[in-house]
Amino acid sequence: MDHDAPTEDALSEDGRDETANERADRNWDELMQELRVMQTGTQVLSGFLLAVAFQPRFTELDPLQVGLYLVLVGLAALATILALAPVGMHRSLFGRRRKPELVRIAARLVKANLVVVGILSVGVTVLVVDFALDRTVSVVVLIVGAVVVLSLWLVLPLLIGRGRQQS
Repeated sequence: MDHDAPTEDALSEDGRDETANERADRNWDELMQELRVMQTGTQVLSGFLLAVAFQPRFTELDPLQVGLYLVLVGLAALATILALAPVGMHRSLFGRRRKPELVRIAARLVKANLVVVGILSVGVTVLVVDFALDRTVSVVVLIVGAVVVLSLWLVLPLLIGRGRQQS
């Protein structure tokens, strides 16, 4: 019996005619594309943060700014680790026929990384605004940034999902 041959059960909710293995391969490829985009953004933010500490004006940061900076460096490191985790897992599990599980876990890691990258992006902006302007403006930037991230990454997908269910 050919375990990769499509069956009636292979038709997924989106109408694709694919086996579980084909679906796992497709989903893995899509996750890798998402991770490539995330990794580029994370590398840029990490590079910026690492360079900041070596600038002459770094000593002008107040204790709150230094604390925020250190939290952001930690988040940048966490984002890098989360983005690389699926690749490391793939290397460890390669050839063991565990791709559906790998895809499921990698998808969770990508979601967690989106949260970290969202916080990191807003946080870096807040740090720069706080240093360049003042604390009040940086609090406004924090609120606006959080609303934008939540709107684009949570609310908009929910609205799109509802629209598809109604049609």
